[in-house]
Amino acid sequence: MAFASFKEVLLDGLKNGYAVGQFNMNNLEFTKAIVEAANEEKSPVILGCSEGAIKYMGIDYTVAMARVAAETAKVPVILHLDHGPSFEYVVKCVRAGFSSIMIDASHYALEQNIALTKQVVELCHPLGIEVEGELGRIGGTEDDLTVDELDATLALPAEALRLVEETGIDALAPAIGSAHGVYVGTPKLSFDRLEEIRDLLSNVPMVLHGGSGIPDADIRKAISLGVSKINVNTENQIAFTHTIREIFNKDAKVYDPRKYLGPGKEAIKEVVKEKMRLFGSSGRA
Repeated sequence: MAFASFKEVLLDGLKNGYAVGQFNMNNLEFTKAIVEAANEEKSPVILGCSEGAIKYMGIDYTVAMARVAAETAKVPVILHLDHGPSFEYVVKCVRAGFSSIMIDASHYALEQNIALTKQVVELCHPLGIEVEGELGRIGGTEDDLTVDELDATLALPAEALRLVEETGIDALAPAIGSAHGVYVGTPKLSFDRLEEIRDLLSNVPMVLHGGSGIPDADIRKAISLGVSKINVNTENQIAFTHTIREIFNKDAKVYDPRKYLGPGKEAIKEVVKEKMRLFGSSGRA
């Protein structure tokens, strides 16, 4: 089937109390593992792709792989730009065939965030492409924030309302204390802040970035408070690399890529399936 509607998939999650996973593409093995898991779990799925991954794979290869995956899948598949850095880059991805877009203007002041996000929405909506925006700053490898800076980075409810109302975005990623990469210690999410934002927004799905390593109970609570998209990448990367490293440690003479990339793909697949069950998206397609 063709790429599914980002908005329709997320709204169904919001209405029915589950979240759809965004799992990032890093190569062919990641792409196949994610979509195979979605088929087996009968779950909708979002293939996320960052600027760095697109640069590594090539934008045409990226879209082609995702399109083949969607056309052969038995479940809704979405190709989503993750952390689009600029309007010009968004245009490039729209022209290449991405089916939904995240514009990350969260590092700007609110007025500039609104202006850039609105510009992206005005480009994308007439083309049937839905848009995710971000407010506040998410820590980790993206911007090297320290724990002491955490509170200053959280999304403000009043600003969240303005961003949604003045731009028309289809989903909002509010910073509530999650981080990209590997967590040092247990992450502390601000559920009070999430609930305040949820209460102000009308039927707008919320997104949790940095979903790798967050305790299961916190994931379930976030979903109960309106999160209907959760991003996962680091756990898949770790599972993939750990499996390949184990193979090399056992047999230094292995040289056929299929002998280690295949098991690596299966490791990703198991992580994705576990996440789909946790998110409640299994059986929803």
